[in-house]
Amino acid sequence: MVNAERANAADGWFRLLRQGFFPAWTLLAVAVWAPPVAWSAEIPSVAPEQVGLSSERLERLTGRMNALVEEGAMVGGLGLIARRGRVAYEEVYGLADREAGRPMALDTIFRIYSMSKPITSVAVMMLYEEGEFLLNDPVALYLPELADLQVARSTGDGDASAVGQTRAASRQPTIGDLLKHTAGFTYDFFRQTEVDALYRDAELMTPQQSLEGFTAALGKLPLHNDPGSRWHYSVSVDVQGALVQAVSGLSFGEFLKRRIFDPLGMTDTSFTAPEETWPRIAQLYSPPGAFEEDGASEPTAAGNGLVVADDWVSDGYREGAVFEGGGGGLLSTARDYLRFCQMLLNGGALDGVRLLSPKTVELMTTDHLGGLSMGLAGEGAGYGFGLGFAVAKDQGAIGELGSVGEYSWGGAAGTSFWIDPAEELVGIFMVQVIPPPDRMSTLFQTLAYQAIVD
Repeated sequence: MVNAERANAADGWFRLLRQGFFPAWTLLAVAVWAPPVAWSAEIPSVAPEQVGLSSERLERLTGRMNALVEEGAMVGGLGLIARRGRVAYEEVYGLADREAGRPMALDTIFRIYSMSKPITSVAVMMLYEEGEFLLNDPVALYLPELADLQVARSTGDGDASAVGQTRAASRQPTIGDLLKHTAGFTYDFFRQTEVDALYRDAELMTPQQSLEGFTAALGKLPLHNDPGSRWHYSVSVDVQGALVQAVSGLSFGEFLKRRIFDPLGMTDTSFTAPEETWPRIAQLYSPPGAFEEDGASEPTAAGNGLVVADDWVSDGYREGAVFEGGGGGLLSTARDYLRFCQMLLNGGALDGVRLLSPKTVELMTTDHLGGLSMGLAGEGAGYGFGLGFAVAKDQGAIGELGSVGEYSWGGAAGTSFWIDPAEELVGIFMVQVIPPPDRMSTLFQTLAYQAIVD
């Protein structure tokens, strides 16, 4: 499973949390059709053997995750595996809040960061299915503030002497480019280029920024590269949220609630949480110094080698925050996210509620990069990228257990998921460590696959 955030330099993590992770907006008074709320029962749990998994082998998974807690790699976590539409494994490890002595629970809420991205892409594709736009349409048809974008020569042409110079783009970004991360945008936490620095200076996404303000500011900045010329992880999913808002007539958050969360019964998924909900939200931890620009700070809590992340990290999740970041701003639970994943595995429907057609899910989970590399600092071998997901193409190149056709993504604090159509399997791993240890989610996935015995 590819976790895109791992590719970023450690000194960029303090900026990462300011990117698309800061919520909530107001509803525009325009009526939009919404499917009925699905008052369905929870996805049922069964003994692992009923769906071809070994209880004995799953004990290996639990043991290894608990060992990670003992080793200090995480304070606590949660693992969930569903196969053939049934939950076969659901375990908690360690504590949700070490300082408060609060144990991890099955209903603990997590900052899912970039696991928000597939949800945003589903919202875009729902409007696509309704004929609101075509994927090859220029983004500027619907967000005119993003018209006539220029390319920075220092990054687009690789000319280090051309800092401050721009040129015309070979073409303008399309909606499909937004979905594939080929639009030419970037993130400010990469800390490598002139354009990254311009993003930082513009402070594109702060807790009180509106989506309109975000796209207006973005439209004044040069592109990192020509659209379609390379895969480059970026704010393009936050632009997708602005697109959904502009086309639907609803605030982005209200669209997600009406059209995805309520219909699927995802009752604990949102951009912000009221104060009474905070006792259910896991504490966020980090290695000492992770949020300092110079990489050096004093630990704020003792034990396990992890410290409590700075308070400002959670500002965007509290009531009153405005920015609804489709790229990384959602809170959710493992059970809520399972309902989203199961809907996709089912071909776009769950419990009588259909969000997408099977053909659309097929399109989203097909590699769209062709010969382009994902370029994740040497990672990404064997993977392509669809419309919102990494897609496994070559298990030999990936070099770990899995299946061709599996699609997945991860979040900055170590949350991750994958959906394996060949095995009819969904795996979800929740943790709150930023940046997360490289091996944690891969270990979870490997030990999940070794438990399949049929």
